[in-house]
Amino acid sequence: MNRAMRFRIEPNKEQRILFAKTFGCCRFLYNRMLTDRTLSEMTGERIKSTPAVYKKEFPWLREVDSIALCNVQLDLEKAFRDHRKMPERGYPRYKSKHHSKRSYKTNLVNDNIRIEGKKIRLPKVGAVKIRVHREIPDDWKLKNVTIVKEPSGKYYASILFEMPESENQANGTEKRYLGIDYAMDGLAVMSDGTRAEYPKYYRKSEEKLAREQRKLARCVKGSRNYAKQKCKVAAVHEKISNQRKDFLHKLSRKLANGYDVIGVEDIDMRAMSQSLHFGKSVSDNGFGMFRTMLTYKLEEQGGELVKVDRFFPSSKRCSKCGKIKEDLALSDRIYRCECGCELDRDVNAAINIRMEAARLRAS
Repeated sequence: MNRAMRFRIEPNKEQRILFAKTFGCCRFLYNRMLTDRTLSEMTGERIKSTPAVYKKEFPWLREVDSIALCNVQLDLEKAFRDHRKMPERGYPRYKSKHHSKRSYKTNLVNDNIRIEGKKIRLPKVGAVKIRVHREIPDDWKLKNVTIVKEPSGKYYASILFEMPESENQANGTEKRYLGIDYAMDGLAVMSDGTRAEYPKYYRKSEEKLAREQRKLARCVKGSRNYAKQKCKVAAVHEKISNQRKDFLHKLSRKLANGYDVIGVEDIDMRAMSQSLHFGKSVSDNGFGMFRTMLTYKLEEQGGELVKVDRFFPSSKRCSKCGKIKEDLALSDRIYRCECGCELDRDVNAAINIRMEAARLRAS
């Protein structure tokens, strides 16, 4: 199994310049190889395009990490493979100088990448200061590193490790099940009656974000003040994102430690955000990211995340007798059944999702 860990790095002035050169060379090589690949498909002439060939024509490509340039070729080949599998995604596009993500990936070859105390050694760059905020297990093997420069100006190193597969939990123990029902207000409701109580970080920072964006709108585009203010706006967005990830990581870790099998609704978050003007609320919750975190954290411990069909009538079905209440309105927040069952609508749905997840796993 592979596991990535993201650490903040603090390069000096020379290292920042070399990072900028590497970002630019990778973007240039990707666009140039895409152009040659497109021409070869149009003319039928086979063009041999590898980073080594372009280094003869553009000697300045030798200044940066050669493995990073090789990964550019692999990324382009993957883009064409994805295009052939899913033509609806469109033809591979060029990378913009101003709007594309500033990043590159380099692989471990002959111990060229290693963490030495408070520094990480990278090819061509040398030793860079790194904030190792959490312990890395000794049995994890480093595979590659992706260097990213965020729009706020901060640098991060995403390090991919190969970790040994964890042993599954004892088969003789009884599995602990949990059902989770998505809630627009508060992220989720659990089958045990608890609620996630998501703090709505974006809504809390919306006024500050609007203020910084108004300042950006008054700046002359392309000026130094425009670039500085753009970083301030990006810093607000980054803080909101970090707050959301921190909350979701802690919640998913708590649930993964407490339960073996968790059932969730297989709802389309993109479609939900585009309907009824729910875009801000759905994006602020980050329920799709929450499901991803739950998935890999459960798998690491031998657990399982079960996705229940989105058309399963979890809200309309009585969790006690199983009868479906067709006339249930969205405004009815308390579920009342003829059998005497009376409980919160979302809790009732979460219990039904838990029982359906147990049935799917047993079948």
